Amino acid sequence: MHAIMIADENIENRAVMADLCTEAGYRVTVSTSISGVLQGVLKKTVRVILLGTSFDEHAATELIPLLKRCCRNLAIIVVSNEVSVPVSRKLRNEGIFYHLLKPVMPEDREELKQVVACALKQPRNCYC
Repeated sequence: MHAIMIADENIENRAVMADLCTEAGYRVTVSTSISGVLQGVLKKTVRVILLGTSFDEHAATELIPLLKRCCRNLAIIVVSNEVSVPVSRKLRNEGIFYHLLKPVMPEDREELKQVVACALKQPRNCYC
């Protein structure tokens, strides 16, 4: 079973994403702090992170380089609706796997499942 970590400040978003990933058969952990995310990455128990645009009072653009230094093959999926084109471009340059809209509509929920499945199928040696 693959490990997915959800790191989003919004409790409702975390719950929806956790439910969707659990239904898909993944082992899900939820973190409410940067230290929890780093611990999961450093202990090599996480392959995919669903990351909100801001988390634990820091912007995703600040966290992604740190996470990539810990594990360069980590699949990071940024989940938001309000990212501008320049910020989205910067996120892609930092090495995110995908930028996903918050799962509100049924189509969004299906997209989340497909993106996570695709991220897990990538030939990644994420256990750095």
